[in-house]
Amino acid sequence: MERRTVGAAALGVGAIGLGCMPMSWAYSASEQDGESSLRAVHRALDRGTTLLDTADMYGPFTNELLLGRVLKERRADAFVATKGGLLAGEQHIVANGRPGYIRRACDASLRRLQTDCIDLYQLHRADPEVPVEETWGAMAELVSAGKVRALGLCALGARADRRTGASIHATTLRQLDRVQQVFPVSSVQAELSVWSREALDGLLPWCEARGVGFLAAMPLGNGFLTGTLTPGGGFEPDDVRARHPRFTAEMMAANQPIVACLRRVAERHGDATPAQVALAWLLAQGRHVVPVPGTKKETWAAENARAADLVLAADDLVEIGALPDAQGSWD
Repeated sequence: MERRTVGAAALGVGAIGLGCMPMSWAYSASEQDGESSLRAVHRALDRGTTLLDTADMYGPFTNELLLGRVLKERRADAFVATKGGLLAGEQHIVANGRPGYIRRACDASLRRLQTDCIDLYQLHRADPEVPVEETWGAMAELVSAGKVRALGLCALGARADRRTGASIHATTLRQLDRVQQVFPVSSVQAELSVWSREALDGLLPWCEARGVGFLAAMPLGNGFLTGTLTPGGGFEPDDVRARHPRFTAEMMAANQPIVACLRRVAERHGDATPAQVALAWLLAQGRHVVPVPGTKKETWAAENARAADLVLAADDLVEIGALPDAQGSWD
């Protein structure tokens, strides 16, 4: 697979990553199967996907434990990206950016992942009660200690911050400027896809101008852009899409023209799929972009990896770029 460079630390990764969250968090629990997920990770590695993206919160903790079983055997084949700074409680998810907590969280992730060094340690969310420079400084100490190779920052979507009313992306840009003065940022992870393009206007140019890698989260629109979801098909109660405004039957039907466009482009490229076109579109947004599609199935992991071989024509990019914004709130 084509290799791309992640940011200031100049770390090489496969052009397509693997988001491991669906294996143990946020999607239908009845479809989660540890052995099947392990096969998906192995298949991705076999296909040249090296970046494995996880977080201590996923599960919580079980996602890292799952990956640890793979890394015990194939650490040299993988680029390990995990996250700290969020705590999942029974009712709420809260940020904790206190330096002491960050140090403990990193040590715990190392144990679960069965590795002595994390390639990319990402701040999952900035803690509004702790200056982000303090949190970042503690993370920089982890690099000095040899526990971490590079640092990244994650961002929410472009919706407004409920406390301040400001755009989340605008808030993230300010945080990035601040932490960059403390220790180099190697990557930014934020949502970017054909149906959620807000990052094109701020975060992506910031990264490109500074040689920072951009990890495109939810590049397949929580599965919508694969064209395999049926409007009105419903989701299990524990699936995040069951409460998501864009996944009502009405909104899924209204956004079918986006999938239709991806299908048209795919047909011009032989046996390509809509999902592969959506990933190839992201790869075309810049050499610093690495899509991180999430899956728990071996078949989809292999299909996503093959998207690295798909090169879209100029006309394809124009057609996709002309698509209207997706309908439906993203909150």
